Amino acid sequence: MKMSKLFGRTLRDDPGEAELISHRLLLQAGMIHQVSSGVYSYLPLAWRSLRKIEQIIREEMEYSGAQEIKLGILQPRELWKQSGRDEVFGPDMMRMIDRRERDLVLPPTNEELITETVKSVIQSYRDMPVTLFQIQTKFRDELRPRGGLVRVREFDMMDAYSFDVNQEGLDESYELMVKAYENAFKRCGIKTVIAEADSGPIGGKDSKEFILLTESGEDTVVMCNQCQYAANDEKASLRKIPNPEAPQADMEQIHTPGVRTIDQLASLLEIGTEQTLKAVFYSADGELVFATIRGDLEVNDVKLKNSLGVSDLKLASAEEVKAGGLVAGSASPIGLENIRIIIDDSVRLGSNFVAGGNREDYHVKNVNYPRDFHSHIEADIALAEAGHGCPKCDGVLQTQRGIEIGHVFKLGTSYSESMDANYSDVSGELNRIVMGCYGIGVGRVLAGAIEQLSDNKGIVFPQNIAPYKVIIIGLNTDKSEVVTVAEDLHEKLNNIGIETLYDDRQETAGVKFNDADLIGIPLRIVVSNRNLSTESLEIKIRTESEGRMIALENACDEIKGILETIN
Repeated sequence: MKMSKLFGRTLRDDPGEAELISHRLLLQAGMIHQVSSGVYSYLPLAWRSLRKIEQIIREEMEYSGAQEIKLGILQPRELWKQSGRDEVFGPDMMRMIDRRERDLVLPPTNEELITETVKSVIQSYRDMPVTLFQIQTKFRDELRPRGGLVRVREFDMMDAYSFDVNQEGLDESYELMVKAYENAFKRCGIKTVIAEADSGPIGGKDSKEFILLTESGEDTVVMCNQCQYAANDEKASLRKIPNPEAPQADMEQIHTPGVRTIDQLASLLEIGTEQTLKAVFYSADGELVFATIRGDLEVNDVKLKNSLGVSDLKLASAEEVKAGGLVAGSASPIGLENIRIIIDDSVRLGSNFVAGGNREDYHVKNVNYPRDFHSHIEADIALAEAGHGCPKCDGVLQTQRGIEIGHVFKLGTSYSESMDANYSDVSGELNRIVMGCYGIGVGRVLAGAIEQLSDNKGIVFPQNIAPYKVIIIGLNTDKSEVVTVAEDLHEKLNNIGIETLYDDRQETAGVKFNDADLIGIPLRIVVSNRNLSTESLEIKIRTESEGRMIALENACDEIKGILETIN
């Protein structure tokens, strides 16, 4: 391809609307065009990279034994009502009505349709295991699209689904998918961390995220500095250290004028925050909920929501707190009878806590659970943060930012139950099909690679996902010999399977060099009148600061050998 014919235009100015590095560089490099908020068209350079990412994913999925299909995009809304997820996805799912007044959806994912499809084919245990996948456009009506291809309303995703006779089979299918993901991301030239994760609206028992680490990411990963433990902050656990044991003492009211926070309370009484109990009030599906946790910890809203089993959770308003008879800044679960109480299991790791006195300017000493108050639910609802102890070893937790580019789920029988998907076992009895689901955001892989690998000059593409492997820059194009050599080299490289872009534009050397760095092609070759006077070419690897000369006579073999040594 000659750059004079390439559809797209690099920008000299920094796009002011771009928040993330990948968004800015994709716009500057002329790779994407914004259609509307969260919707983009892919121009030729980006589309070539995306097709390569798709092909790598496709090859690894097929190598694992998965079979490719293509599901319909327009889906009956009734399927989503049957599974119960019509309400779960809420306004994030795009819905429409056709001319016959039938309710349809544009799918954000495809568990419902694949289950409905598979149950029409799978009849016996002999039909499993089977894993099906597709690479298809998905739709989510994001409230705040951001970051270019990182959070969008229309996106391409590989979604796969496994079907097994039992949990053991699911475990095997799940591990095959994890390995396929690892191989695919390695071939794409990016580094990822596998983190335990919350299953969110997809559901299921267990799930793991593949996180591409980058400071610009919107996810927080909690990792141990000694072992391999890693989890999304929505899921992460911590090692909760017990307070020193002490005999339980009698409760005692204490006057604490003006004290409304845990830090103020600990300072006044000259105690550690771990010796206090913190109260946080929530509205859970419209019901007032009282959460209690040790004062040195924070509540993890996702863990709390899952423990309560509710679909909507938010901090209670001042009006809701007042209507519940609670005293903000001085509340405790002591004596509460008509409010749902959930406690973190850290409340058991100590004695003689200081808690709210349930009246203004008063607290209570020597509060012990379960002697002095009850709970409706006891669970781990604590937020794991940097500096906490690792739950798996003696290490310390650290946090890093990242972008979720892949997710794997053990669904179990949740969808086969709601969609009535069964198989007959060896004795002829009907059983629920056991499922797993797996997704990779194709556009996120592209954006993530740019976030992780770019430098101050532009994109740095790994060779396997670069739109072209080589870019030829022709200088002194008024000289016929330069044009002849450049075009001949361009043709020869493409003929031996090395995808090559030829910058034949009538531009200055500076513009051509800057654009070559901006679009991130792995290897640059300069053909100039000066180089040809010594029958040589200048080559430069994108990640290196200096170029070097190679002989024109065996240039193709040299270039092929160099490409074999770089990622």
